[in-house]
Amino acid sequence: MEPLYEEYLANRGTIVKPYYWLRFSLDCSNCPYHIRTGEEARVPYTEFCQIFGFPYGPTYPQTKHLTFYELKTSSGSLVQKGHASSCTGNDTHPESMLFEMNGYFDSAIHNNDGIRHIILYSSNSPCNEANHCCISKMYNFLVMYPDVTLSIYFSQLYHTEAEFPASAWNREALRSLASLWPQVTLSPISGGIWHSLLNNFVSGMSGATVFQPILTGRALADRHNAYEINAITGVKPYFTDILPQAKENQNIRAQAALEGYHLNNVFPRQSFQVTSGQLQPNLTLDPRVPVIFVLVPFRNLPPIHVGQNLHNKPRNIVKHLNMPQISFQENNDLRMPPVVMPVERVEITEQFASSKEADKKKKKKGKN
Repeated sequence: MEPLYEEYLANRGTIVKPYYWLRFSLDCSNCPYHIRTGEEARVPYTEFCQIFGFPYGPTYPQTKHLTFYELKTSSGSLVQKGHASSCTGNDTHPESMLFEMNGYFDSAIHNNDGIRHIILYSSNSPCNEANHCCISKMYNFLVMYPDVTLSIYFSQLYHTEAEFPASAWNREALRSLASLWPQVTLSPISGGIWHSLLNNFVSGMSGATVFQPILTGRALADRHNAYEINAITGVKPYFTDILPQAKENQNIRAQAALEGYHLNNVFPRQSFQVTSGQLQPNLTLDPRVPVIFVLVPFRNLPPIHVGQNLHNKPRNIVKHLNMPQISFQENNDLRMPPVVMPVERVEITEQFASSKEADKKKKKKGKN
């Protein structure tokens, strides 16, 4: 296997050219070393806040993309941490670089078969637009490595709103990726994950500065992301909602928070209202007010094993039939998109029992 990248030893890790033909460029401040590993992966606090929208919430427009990653064994031991930055000169997203065939992750797993879990912490959710094809590359990668699980955490959704021309394709691609559950999970960054990022990937952070309060604007954005990704994919994400905790008891102890708020507590009863059988987020708090959040260290989620019990499958399941074999031929022009074939999709939706009961009640009232 001939790799696409070149990797060089640095003082605190390695620096990587994701494509060996890249050179220094005035159009991109990060060229040619877009992938950095170990302690070289740390970024300044101001850069982290600007790209990830922390602690106030998303900032628009956002031209730069940044993805932190962790490669772990099946037992959860860390093999490598790093980051990948977008190339503004060639308009290439981090996920496209990392999941390229014969690219960095492909080579990493080929040379270390102990890697069983990849965790991404991205400023944006992955897209599948023609210039990038990030999700198609992820999908092919996971088909090639069925024993590897992928957890994706994102700060904001990328081009999924109706005003973007490619929004329908991006939403469809996210559903396609989520259909690989439980091999793949898509979740917003929330709660203690923010503190974990500050501790592991931001330079100059230590002690109390890591566990700074999460402002309401950021917490509301995280809640909105959880609602939207659930609506798009039909799969509940891992999510920690800190807003109800602040309203109920501002002086709650850390141990109580640790026991009472799990990462899979997606939609607490206090946070959402049910209208016509659909979950509706309650976004009424002032985004300028800091959230009184009990600062506890982020606990890593146990790796998701592909062979785990599937009795708790999501209610809305999207399966693909006859997934095309997409071949990505590499060349020196990164702007040339690979050919992406359409897929046949079958949606299977389980109707909620609650909606049935509501219909029966309406009929009874009509008779009376």
